[in-house]
Amino acid sequence: MARLSICMFVLLCAFAAKAYAQTASNVRATYHYYHPEQNGWDLYKVSAYCSTWKGNLPIEWRRKYGWTAFCGPTGPRGRDSCGRCLRVTNTATGTQATVRIVDQCSNGGLDLDDGVFKRLDTNGQGYARGHLIVNYQFVNC
Repeated sequence: MARLSICMFVLLCAFAAKAYAQTASNVRATYHYYHPEQNGWDLYKVSAYCSTWKGNLPIEWRRKYGWTAFCGPTGPRGRDSCGRCLRVTNTATGTQATVRIVDQCSNGGLDLDDGVFKRLDTNGQGYARGHLIVNYQFVNC
């Protein structure tokens, strides 16, 4: 009986981990001019949605990753997404970046800080089209 309980526990943990590891493919990613460096990595100054809950965190936390607004097809919404990180991959080039969710958007995908967008757009096609097509995965940060 103890073995059965352990097996059930392991299966439940594996199921929970899979549900937590949310991903999406072929998502539209646009760019936004947060200018975090020029704005002192201040979420209040850029009017980021998440500033209400995350604006007073240490500057080391706020500048560790590039910023994004999140409105993707898969994952938590609103306050539950604030501060979480995504590994974003440009589907055209394979270039990756880890970003922190600091804002909301309404485009159905991501609205990456311009600096992150530039790092991912290694072939220039994203700026030519006005967006990238990316995959994302929630990761620990």
